Amino acid sequence: MTKTSIQTVAELLDKYATGERDFASVELGAVNLQGADLKGINLSYADLVGADLTSCNLRGADLSYANLSEANLKGANLRGAMLIGTNLRAAILEEANLDQADYDRESTQFPDGFDPEKAGMKADRSAEI
Repeated sequence: MTKTSIQTVAELLDKYATGERDFASVELGAVNLQGADLKGINLSYADLVGADLTSCNLRGADLSYANLSEANLKGANLRGAMLIGTNLRAAILEEANLDQADYDRESTQFPDGFDPEKAGMKADRSAEI
């Protein structure tokens, strides 16, 4: 997988505004994307540790295998997002809309005490008993 050569939030937002959606493997830890409309964006394998994604529209986004540890997703719209293998440890998920977001029971990592089913998420594959 090739790294996306995005260096700043402004560059990401400019490219998104021109119709680009594939930002896989981008490294933008601790950035401020508060309130950004990034519906349908591909941020799979991205490094967004500590990013401020408060009230961000990530509806239908692909965040598979992204590192969102310690990210602030308070009030973010993640409806229908792909969260397979995503690291959400220590992420703030208060008031986030996770309805119908896909996750993997084995590889998606959540903050302690977080219940994905209660949040309306759906497991990508059924539990193996």
